[in-house]
Amino acid sequence: MAVLLEKPFVYIVEDDAAIAGELARALEREGFRTAAAERFDRVVPDILAAAPDLVLLDLTLPGTDGQFIARDLREHSQVPIIVLTSRTTEIDEVMAMNLGADDFIPKPYRLRVLVARIQALLRRADGGAATILSHNGVELDSARSVARANGREVELTKNECRILALLMSRAGQVVPRADIMRDLWESEAFIDDNTLTVNINRLRATLEKIGVANYLVTKRGQGYTV
Repeated sequence: MAVLLEKPFVYIVEDDAAIAGELARALEREGFRTAAAERFDRVVPDILAAAPDLVLLDLTLPGTDGQFIARDLREHSQVPIIVLTSRTTEIDEVMAMNLGADDFIPKPYRLRVLVARIQALLRRADGGAATILSHNGVELDSARSVARANGREVELTKNECRILALLMSRAGQVVPRADIMRDLWESEAFIDDNTLTVNINRLRATLEKIGVANYLVTKRGQGYTV
């Protein structure tokens, strides 16, 4: 049975449903829980009721402006706010930061950069606390890139850590190879499929150093699971 710390909860304020959905799916693949604003006449009360760990906020919204939402939200909460917008003038950035935003990322964005900025902001908000995943006797400290089991620990490479974090965050589910490749290289295109197999085998060998065998299960034609 998986024992997993609650995933960070990101609330998305974006009026384009397609963009909001794509962003939510991408973040969920990265191990976050998400929710998105469905109306924009009472965004701040809805955010406060949802009590997220972080807010992603567009500036151009129907009937209102993200700058006002940042200001009003900051009057009631210290939840981290990242402005994610195509409005990229210096004035927009300065206003957003002055009104309470913690970070400002222009569109189009790179997913890996966005995730890194989210994680950094969450660490600062938690006073540097790191997320630790635990499943079936294996504990992953992603901040230190260390896996522990049987009273021992082993250092992981960057790719080993990312693969293990993704699989553990979706424990009990089959994670498609394409999802893992996107997580590692932001695309499954132009990547030799054997490259992923090599990384998976290296992770297996690393886990065996702390007495963990057969932890990563291959589902032929589907992907991997833990």
